[in-house]
Amino acid sequence: MFRLTDFNFHGKTVFLRVDLNSPVENGRITSDARFRAVLPTVKHLVEDGAKVVIGTHQSRPYKGDYITTEQHAQILGELLGVNVEYVEDIFGKLARDRIRAMKPGEVLMLENLRFSAEEVFYRPLEECEKTHFVRKLAPLIDYVVNDAFASSHRSQPSLVGFARLKPMVMGHLMEKEIDALSKAYESNERPRVYVLGGAKVDDSLRVAENVLRKGKADLILTGGLVGHVFTLAKGFNLGDANLEFMEKKGLLELVDWAERILDEFYPYVRTPVDFAVDRDGERVEVDLLSDEKWLFDRYPILDIGSRTVEKYREILLNAKIIVANGPMGVFEREEFAVGTVGVFRAIAESPAFSVVGGGHSIASIYRYGITGISHVSTGGGAMLSFFAGEKLPVLEAFRISYETFKGKIKEEKAP
Repeated sequence: MFRLTDFNFHGKTVFLRVDLNSPVENGRITSDARFRAVLPTVKHLVEDGAKVVIGTHQSRPYKGDYITTEQHAQILGELLGVNVEYVEDIFGKLARDRIRAMKPGEVLMLENLRFSAEEVFYRPLEECEKTHFVRKLAPLIDYVVNDAFASSHRSQPSLVGFARLKPMVMGHLMEKEIDALSKAYESNERPRVYVLGGAKVDDSLRVAENVLRKGKADLILTGGLVGHVFTLAKGFNLGDANLEFMEKKGLLELVDWAERILDEFYPYVRTPVDFAVDRDGERVEVDLLSDEKWLFDRYPILDIGSRTVEKYREILLNAKIIVANGPMGVFEREEFAVGTVGVFRAIAESPAFSVVGGGHSIASIYRYGITGISHVSTGGGAMLSFFAGEKLPVLEAFRISYETFKGKIKEEKAP
């Protein structure tokens, strides 16, 4: 794959695809974490004298956080210390004219890419290449730099469409992400522990199945709704209130899949031994084997229990490799953050090389000031796809672009 150091970008027009999709409350962006993550790449290009055209998306149509990128340009500009011009256009005449007029070192940000219908759907690279977006912008661009690891599991025009038309280069964040995830996945150090929580149960089942079957994991610890599904698969009853909730979420249909994984790898998948329920606003812990299991019929489970945290902590402190995705419970409520904070603090204290990802995981890490994790990934779905052994369209596009333009490195570096 091409890296930033392979080329001289001075005076060249670079389309920089980043993922600045951020939480929004009352119309305002509330976290600059993803902006800070891409700063090294933006600074590299600006200092190299490139004309930097930034593209990002924000949310999806009809959602409350589906806003323009005007705030994104302002936040990035403040962090960067240079003006980032917001262009209220994507590939129309206004955008194209402004790109043509750019000077070296200037930065502009296109409108929310998902305001274009072509960017909302997933299509093969060959179809993405033929979109209006790609055909209109390609003649104006010399290089494409992709730093949007969090979107690398998607095949959309801005992410893969230029691969055979222009050299497609990894940004610093993309390179850092791939190196860290590859190190964790390929390592032969043992024990290798995966912690799977949160609500992306089907994705987590794919990860569990892949890493166990390929001998990449020695133990899997579960929590959140992933833990619920595996607990049901082990034959435990989580009560009417929780079964009704899981049925509404379509999770009960995944229990058979979890059961098949347990049949093949039973000793290597650990589930909670106790849970915390919300009993009229109060945290009440219930052991799975206790007489108080009737509480599951009336009250929702919102966290793993303290005994589970201690058992998981002991395992994590002795691990050599840790991969974690998703919280253990509803960490947004302090009384139900015990599991998430306890597990993530154990990961941070462990001498293991650790990778933690997922939007909610990152939010809980920052919220509770947890430090010491080796690599905090910006990608949730992308990270799960990577550890599930799936091909990521953006990584495939990097390889295709390298094969198409690898002779250009020699040209660029020739005296």
